[in-house]
Amino acid sequence: MDERLSVGALMGEAPYSISEDETLLMAWEVVERSGQRHLPVVRQDGSCAGVLDRAELAVACADPAVTLSRRKVRDLVHGRRTVTVHPEESTLHAATVMAEEDMDALPVTDAHGRLTGLLTARDYVASAAGLHGRAKPVSKGPARATLPGLPPRRAVREHGIVIP
Repeated sequence: MDERLSVGALMGEAPYSISEDETLLMAWEVVERSGQRHLPVVRQDGSCAGVLDRAELAVACADPAVTLSRRKVRDLVHGRRTVTVHPEESTLHAATVMAEEDMDALPVTDAHGRLTGLLTARDYVASAAGLHGRAKPVSKGPARATLPGLPPRRAVREHGIVIP
């Protein structure tokens, strides 16, 4: 991989994100319907509050649905240190940050701290395999998590297991 490659050139398409004011139930629905493994969390001002991992969210969603409809996303990200990189920074710098912080997804923000995308370990693997040039172009910012804009829930997963 070219160490002069910028984060902005390597990161995949902008992910769906969710407001820290949303419920955990909504966060799980977004993760399920979008197929993302990482869900960036944004504050009212658009700044990044952190990233939820699918597994972490699944554990939190073990509570009854009534509890999940009252519990907010901010409950999971509150008090975390949010590490970010900028699109113009080198992928070598970002990889170092990811390794030092033990992260497999790193929020990418603009100069004002607003989320612009997400750099993942998967992006590095695709690049190493020569596939990063085939990725979809990065949009001008993350899509907002609204259910009508998300694809329908996947009906079948690997091995033919049907998801209701």
